[in-house]
Amino acid sequence: MTVSLEEMLAEESEESRARIQQLVQEMRAEMNLREVRRLRKLTQARLSKKLKIGQEGVSRIEKRTDLYLSTLRSYVEGVGGELTLMVRFPDQPPVILAGLGGEGSGKKGKRKGGNGAKSKAKTSRAA
Repeated sequence: MTVSLEEMLAEESEESRARIQQLVQEMRAEMNLREVRRLRKLTQARLSKKLKIGQEGVSRIEKRTDLYLSTLRSYVEGVGGELTLMVRFPDQPPVILAGLGGEGSGKKGKRKGGNGAKSKAKTSRAA
């Protein structure tokens, strides 16, 4: 005999159902870039026009595991979101990082020292 999910949940305690619901919310909160784009009902082609790159560029971004924050921020803004970076410590409340290329920190401020990640990468390759 087949048992439906609703029937199974009806047999669980209220505490157990609350925990299950919390786990479902956590799983929904963890998505990769492709899932975020699909959640927003955008194709790679439509997003590529917003980002002013080719569709293959969107595909490459979605497959990467290591991105510049500026690339990630552009992608997130392209799908209609806002990127926020949070640091969690085991013994303190979470902290939201500021000044990493978002509002209030223009490109001139980032390159002031001339030692950005791209500069370092070029230097190490030349050495």
